[in-house]
Amino acid sequence: MRIAESDWKAFKRVRTLALERFSQRVLEDCQRICCDESLTTHERYGELYQLLQDRDREMSAAFDDLRRSTARLCLTLMRRQGLVTDEEMMEFSPE
Repeated sequence: MRIAESDWKAFKRVRTLALERFSQRVLEDCQRICCDESLTTHERYGELYQLLQDRDREMSAAFDDLRRSTARLCLTLMRRQGLVTDEEMMEFSPE
């Protein structure tokens, strides 16, 4: 399915914002884990390692395949993760 040029430009802009939001969330989660003194250092390391693996898979699915043919799917994944606002969605054409 072909994506309009205006939607492609909007997608690239929204994608950049969503990636920043995603990265900020991951860093906040990392900080929370690193500061959790109820866990041992090794337990924190294990949780941090698992978190980064999980988030890397999520990031890859939503952000790594930058093509017009995958833009709708990627936008859907970003939206599901709460990374794209209603206002940003209004930038796209109805179809």
